Amino acid sequence: MKFPALDPLLHSELRLAVVSLLISSDGAEFPYIKEQTGATAGNLSVQIEKLSAAGYIEVEKTFKGKKPCTLCRITPKGRKAFEDYVEALKSYL
Repeated sequence: MKFPALDPLLHSELRLAVVSLLISSDGAEFPYIKEQTGATAGNLSVQIEKLSAAGYIEVEKTFKGKKPCTLCRITPKGRKAFEDYVEALKSYL
């Protein structure tokens, strides 16, 4: 039996956690994702950028009053990648 390849982008614990949070929501703000994942702001920023560069999530930067606000949303490509990752992972179990 040959095991399917696991998407290396989603095989990272933090990136998988970010996508898992976004898959069941309309989007999440950076502080919420940071709180839920326990990641540092710097590491989370890097991982969000990697997911965004791959087209798995979209990042919208706005302001709430005078404070910057970063909103992340899953894209259709990201949703498909997550579903494929979960299916591939099931074959290992």
